Formats: sequence, structure tokens, C-alpha cells
Amino acid sequence: MRVVSLFSGVGGLDLGFLKGGHEIIWANDIDPDAVMTYRQNLGNHIIEGDVSQIKEDEIPDCDIVIGGFPCQGFSMANTKRHVNDQRNKLYLEMLRVIKAKKPKFFLAENVKGLTTLERGAVLRLILSDFEGLGYCVEWKVLNAADYGVPQHRHRVIIIGTRKDIANKISFPLPTHADPELKPEPPIKPWVSIGDALRGIPEPEDAPEIPNHSYSRYKLRFNGYLGHRMIDPAKPAPTVTARGDNRGGVVVLHHPKNHRRMSARELATTQSFPLDFIFHGCRSSVYRQIGNAVPPVFAEAIAAVFAT
Repeated sequence: MRVVSLFSGVGGLDLGFLKGGHEIIWANDIDPDAVMTYRQNLGNHIIEGDVSQIKEDEIPDCDIVIGGFPCQGFSMANTKRHVNDQRNKLYLEMLRVIKAKKPKFFLAENVKGLTTLERGAVLRLILSDFEGLGYCVEWKVLNAADYGVPQHRHRVIIIGTRKDIANKISFPLPTHADPELKPEPPIKPWVSIGDALRGIPEPEDAPEIPNHSYSRYKLRFNGYLGHRMIDPAKPAPTVTARGDNRGGVVVLHHPKNHRRMSARELATTQSFPLDFIFHGCRSSVYRQIGNAVPPVFAEAIAAVFAT
């Protein structure tokens, strides 16, 4: 199917849809580093800039619109949630594009915390807005580890099907499970972070590996985000994009717990292939990776649109 991608970042979601047999015909992001990364790895069909400044007729017709959106602006106390709140602007732009293009399907991805904002009222409002565009809408929280990603990453997946489309879209069935549950074939055990990184040598021993440098920020083990002991026998905790370009990015410890992960190792934790090259300073690269949807997870989701 022909796919339009909003808030594409480096293209983790797009890469999964490409591997799932779809065609990304247009993409957009505002981050120059992420756009440069996207162009090198996925193609020149991405447009850099603020989506709110892009007119509907500049976006091609498509079968699917995909993307994520921020949710901080959706306070029930904000009675003007559809007006001038910069924090929910991208959500409004996704609504605008779907309304204009009327794709057969759409896919929205967001953090698990969306389900509990204002005791679930925010999610209900969002679903209602999508339904108001003429779509049957379903949502589910999925864990990327259940699809072969070496990381626990719970995300809300919202799927919309235009009401005149007969095909029923179901959420992908898990391919992996907690090994303590003794999963039987074809279900496989979760991929551990130790196994995922086993073939990557230390950065000092492999300077030829792209993006294989790491933050020298002092290790601490206090249980808080970015300061947690990593169990090499389990999937890693969630990779985050917290921090800034001044070096204050929160980065997971290596499973040997002797240093921070390199950007290349963090990309592997997000299931990016080794030949996927990231542009920008190391802090920017860390943030690009943390913002991305794991491609292996995205490919599993893309498969449900294969009809």
C-alpha cells in the first residue's frame, strides 16, 4: 500500500513498513539531523519542515497515514484543546491530513502513559476525534519485546479503518514471550539484550563501526531511569530520548554494566540494522534513536495491512 508518514524522525516506523512490503511515498519531519539520517537510509521522499506549514495538496493521496503525536497538551482543564496549544499541534495536524487525504487506514503510535492521562479521558477524546473523521478505531498497548525487539517498550497503537472498507484489521499476534512461561513453537523466547549485543566489539576495538561511540557520563546504580543495572539475560528497559544536545541525554548502561551503551549499541537495542547510519553529534544521534519506533516492531504491525 502507498504510505504517507508524519513525524517520521529517522524512519523506524517507515523502515518496518518498507520491509513489510509497503511503499513510503511521502514523509515529513522538522529535525534536520533526523531528516539527514532518513535521506541516507530510506530515500529523498522526506520533506524537512513544520507540517503545519504544508498544505494538503502538497501531500500525495495514499492508502495509509502513519505517525505518532505528542499528548502533553491534552489536559481536560484545557477547554481550547483544539486551538493554539503548541503541545498538541502535531495531533491536530495528523487529524487535518487524515481528513484531507481520507486514506483507507491510519496508524498512530504513542507512549503507554496516554492511556492514564486524565484517567483515560484524553485517550477517549482522541479516539472520538478520529472516529469523527469517518473511521472505525481500535487501540491496544503492545510490547515491542513480544515481537523480537531486545527491549521492553510498551506503546499505544491506534488503528483506524475507513468505515466503507470491509477488511477488518487485527493487531499482530506476539511472536515472542517471557522464557519463564516456557513458550512453545512457533512462539520464541524474548530476545535478551546480552544476546543482541554479543557480536558487537568494544568501541575501542572497532573504530570502523559507524556511530560506535559512547557517553563517558559516570555510571550510577540507583534504580532511576538511566541509572539501572541491566540484566543481560532479559530485554533492556525502554530506550528513551530524554536529554539535549549539550550531552545530557539519558542512555542505558551496557549489559556488562561497565559503561554507557554506544549509539550503535542503542540502535541495535531499537532493532536498527548495523548498516543504518545516523547523522549529527552523538547526543543528537542518541535522541534520534530514542525517539524512533523499533523497525522490527513496526514490521510486525505493518503486516496486518498486507491485504
